[in-house]
Parts: sequence; structure tokens; C-alpha cells
Amino acid sequence: MSSTGDIGLFLGQLLKKPHQVVALAPSSRALSAEMAATLDPEGGPVIELGAGTGRITQAIIDRGIAAERIHSIEMNPVFCERLRADFPGLNVYQMSAGDVGELPVDGAQAVVSGLPLLSMPFDLQNAILTGTFRQVGRSGTYIQFTYGPKPPVKAEIRAAMGLTWTTSRKIWGNLPPARVYRFACPGA
Repeated sequence: MSSTGDIGLFLGQLLKKPHQVVALAPSSRALSAEMAATLDPEGGPVIELGAGTGRITQAIIDRGIAAERIHSIEMNPVFCERLRADFPGLNVYQMSAGDVGELPVDGAQAVVSGLPLLSMPFDLQNAILTGTFRQVGRSGTYIQFTYGPKPPVKAEIRAAMGLTWTTSRKIWGNLPPARVYRFACPGA
């Protein structure tokens, strides 16, 4: 579907389900490409959180990861239908990202998140990060973008888990501009 169609579907769901869709617009192509930039086409499967209209999903596929090796979690049923139609073979789960640790995935290399992590309560954010590192272990990464100047994972969680991270340059071609954080958990 075209990016115009993405925006129309996205805005329609934002109006109908504002508790599920909290971003201003779908992720830009520039942001999506940066989210997928360090994924290894020869590595393990990828788990995606908050797949939405599939912009980041497409970037993961463009990086060389087959749809069958991507496991996308999305709560919105309309977005789930769209993902299944647009990406044959994609593993789509209509569930909470807080249950990421329960997915039947072996050897995931990364969890890529399009979720509004900063707006989530502590317990949900903690469940997402704990479940993520249960999936990816100490060699994998949690990839998250944010619009703000600080890391998108709460300081208490970063400290308790011993997370380390790197930060991308600011992506000005996104609305609003964003940065991508890549978290690792050496002690996982």
C-alpha cells in the first residue's frame, strides 16, 4: 500500500482507538531503515513490537530478513489484518508486547520496537524488557526509537538489568525527529 494509504489507515485507527495508537504518524522510511540497519540477514529471527502499518516491517525485509523469520506483535486487529495481507508469511500475533517473552521463537537476534515505550507504565515496560532479553539473550539487542533527548527505557530498569546502549544520529526526516537506541544486556 502507498504511504498515503498508510497515513489514512493510521489516522483512522488513531481516531477510533487512541489508547492503542499514540504516535502522530507512521514511522518514516528514514527512521524505519535506521531501526533495521544493524540486523544481520544471516542471523536469527527478529521480533517486532507494535508493527502498526508495517513501515518498520518493510525495512526489516529490505534488510534481507525473510517475512517468515519475522514475528510481529500488534494489538490493533485492523493493523494485524493489514500486516497479514501485505506481508505473506509474516508471523503476526495479536497480543500485548508485555508477553514478548512467551513467544515460541528460538534464537532471536533482536527485538525491534515501534512502541511508545516512554508513555507505558513501569510494570509493562519492565515486562517488555525482561521478556525481550529472555528471547535474545546476552548477544541480542533491543532496538527502540524515541523523540526525546533521554533513553526511552526507565532509569530504574536500565540499572536493574545492567543495560548498555548506543544512540543513532537524529533522524530529521521523521515526524517528529527521532533517535534510535540499541540496548544490550551483557548479564542476560
